[in-house]
Amino acid sequence: MSKTEGGCLCGEVRYSFQGDPAAAMVCHCTHCQKQSGSAFSTILGVPEGAIQVSGETKTYHDAGESGKSVERIFCPNCGSPLISKVEVAPGMAFVKAGTLDDASRFEPTAHIWTRSKQCWVDTGETPAFDTNPG
Repeated sequence: MSKTEGGCLCGEVRYSFQGDPAAAMVCHCTHCQKQSGSAFSTILGVPEGAIQVSGETKTYHDAGESGKSVERIFCPNCGSPLISKVEVAPGMAFVKAGTLDDASRFEPTAHIWTRSKQCWVDTGETPAFDTNPG
């Protein structure tokens, strides 16, 4: 099993997990846009119990575009978004791919919440879903 590591911009918060992610996606919901300060959020779905976090984090309690609860975990020092936990996927944690030490292996297998996608974003040949698949 491979070990993946990452952390926030200032280095105060670090995380790691073993094994391959269960999912690699791009979320285009309006809340991810605001939270990331970008057109979308790049995320890796990992079993919640597989992630080890060191350093102090804060959590912003949100409701996603689905209306379901979302915990947005971030560094209170530099503000880097790190992990989201969503009610619609219990037991999973969604790591922000941009915080990986080596993000070069990130390749999304799906785009979700594309009904909120910015018009200039091209999803290419990757499967795209108006909301959450399933």
